[in-house]
Amino acid sequence: MKTDFCLTGVTTEMFADWVVGDKPLVVLLPIGSVEPHGPHLGLLTDTIISQASAERAAARLNAQDIVAVIAPGIPYGVTDCAAGFAGAVSIPKSALVAYIEAVINGFLANGTDHVCVINNHLEPDQYAAATEAMTSFGQRASVACPLQRRWARTLSDEFKKGECHAGRYETAIVLAADSRGVKPGVMAELPEVPVSLSDQLRAGVNTFKEMGMAQAYAGAPALASVEEGEALLDKLAEMIVTEVREGLSLQP
Repeated sequence: MKTDFCLTGVTTEMFADWVVGDKPLVVLLPIGSVEPHGPHLGLLTDTIISQASAERAAARLNAQDIVAVIAPGIPYGVTDCAAGFAGAVSIPKSALVAYIEAVINGFLANGTDHVCVINNHLEPDQYAAATEAMTSFGQRASVACPLQRRWARTLSDEFKKGECHAGRYETAIVLAADSRGVKPGVMAELPEVPVSLSDQLRAGVNTFKEMGMAQAYAGAPALASVEEGEALLDKLAEMIVTEVREGLSLQP
């Protein structure tokens, strides 16, 4: 991740100055997962996407007279759908809720005006954990996630069909965000797997293997491109910026 807007070089004096400054202070908290994403993407794919979209959003917010910094992310999530695949590390939903709440509390107690949790791991219980963690904070915290209907409709056709786990959608974003996370030779040889995760989950099918995703991916990763990834990252950044600005405007 780039360090332009993260806490790596931020001192306690700098943070204190931002708290008492004239501009709103916003913390972006990326969350993700450690889970398989096919034979062509790394286990940290969801975290990479959250980090990269946070970086772009922070740049835009700082250009709009909002001090936005990126907190260290939470890379572990609820990944029960990936059960049975090597490298899948799932934590209980309750643990994730408590962790997110504690981090938000910590930043708000330090005088931060708003905390935005950025989630790109699209398992239903992960999103539920992120939204549940918001309940006690009112407009001082928000979730930015592509599963929210108003953002989902702005994304690619593959995403809208639900064929987006390690498919063209996620592969394109990682190509643009951090190409080290993609094995291009493997990607180019992968056949399309037309499995809609959203349809399968609604039907009560809860694991990748039961869905027919023998290699832990769906969609058409071979069609991914850097150009599409750049466009999708811009859309995810706009999602974050909008959630933050709306949260700030609704505060008393």
